[in-house]
Amino acid sequence: MITVEHLTRSYGDFLAVDDVSFGIERGEIVGLLGHNGTGKTSIMKMLTGYLEPTSGVIRVDGLEIGPDTRAIQRRVGYLPENCPVYPEMSVIDYLDFQASLHGVEETQRPHAVARAIRRSALQEKALQPIDTLSRGYRQRVGVAQAILHAPDIVILDEPTNGLDPTQIVSMRELIRELAKNATVIVSTHILQEVQAVCDRVLILRSGRLAVDTRLDALQRQSRLLVSVDREAAEPLASVEGVSAVEVRGQANGLWQYALEAAADTAPAVASALNAAGRRLYLLQPEHRDLETLFAQVNTPAADKEVAHG
Repeated sequence: MITVEHLTRSYGDFLAVDDVSFGIERGEIVGLLGHNGTGKTSIMKMLTGYLEPTSGVIRVDGLEIGPDTRAIQRRVGYLPENCPVYPEMSVIDYLDFQASLHGVEETQRPHAVARAIRRSALQEKALQPIDTLSRGYRQRVGVAQAILHAPDIVILDEPTNGLDPTQIVSMRELIRELAKNATVIVSTHILQEVQAVCDRVLILRSGRLAVDTRLDALQRQSRLLVSVDREAAEPLASVEGVSAVEVRGQANGLWQYALEAAADTAPAVASALNAAGRRLYLLQPEHRDLETLFAQVNTPAADKEVAHG
């Protein structure tokens, strides 16, 4: 549904987004994850057509940002990190105004507004001025304005920013609800939010795409951690069932490796090391989840793409 090819964005001499490519299928919930300043918001603004790429191509079902920007924007709902609202307006009046901006036919606006209010659980606040609402309810108003026109794509920038735990749970439920009818892209720097609602994660580092993987595939990945007294890459690579050997470095006089291998390969690994005259100090499965992957991506040495899904 969405195809991004070699997307780049510069602000003067600063390269905010550096040659990023990915695709998103219809109905996916995809998390854009990274520290603040890694290019997440710039990518979202380019996906919505509010910011022009310095170079690269963005396509949505054959339409292209640039020549077809207005047509794409009609299919996109967008919640910026700090959603602009008119605080003196009531929720229902603000949403009616936004519906007109989205091009919703006048006869269809009451239905569209009522549906957005219901899906965002704003029924009790519909007649209140926006400036009387809590941060959580203002976020809901922002989501409501993004879905008024029943978009095919919903883009949410830091949707849980500033919310309390109860409001965060409600926002997660709303995102899952939205995904029943739309492709959802969520930008965040909070690991738990990606794990809670997303099918897939794109991790950015220094403006580049470092990881693109499905979360269920990440959980299925099997690795063994090995520590030995001497260099052992060659005997480890010769073990049947070991598909890759990663050198983790040296610590406390030991060589450390991570092997792409299932846990049941451990006896063969131990035998190979013994036959090669290496003393084994550690052999255990690695618990690999989004937190460990994110930590690996953001080590000082991680300046290139480290994983693919």
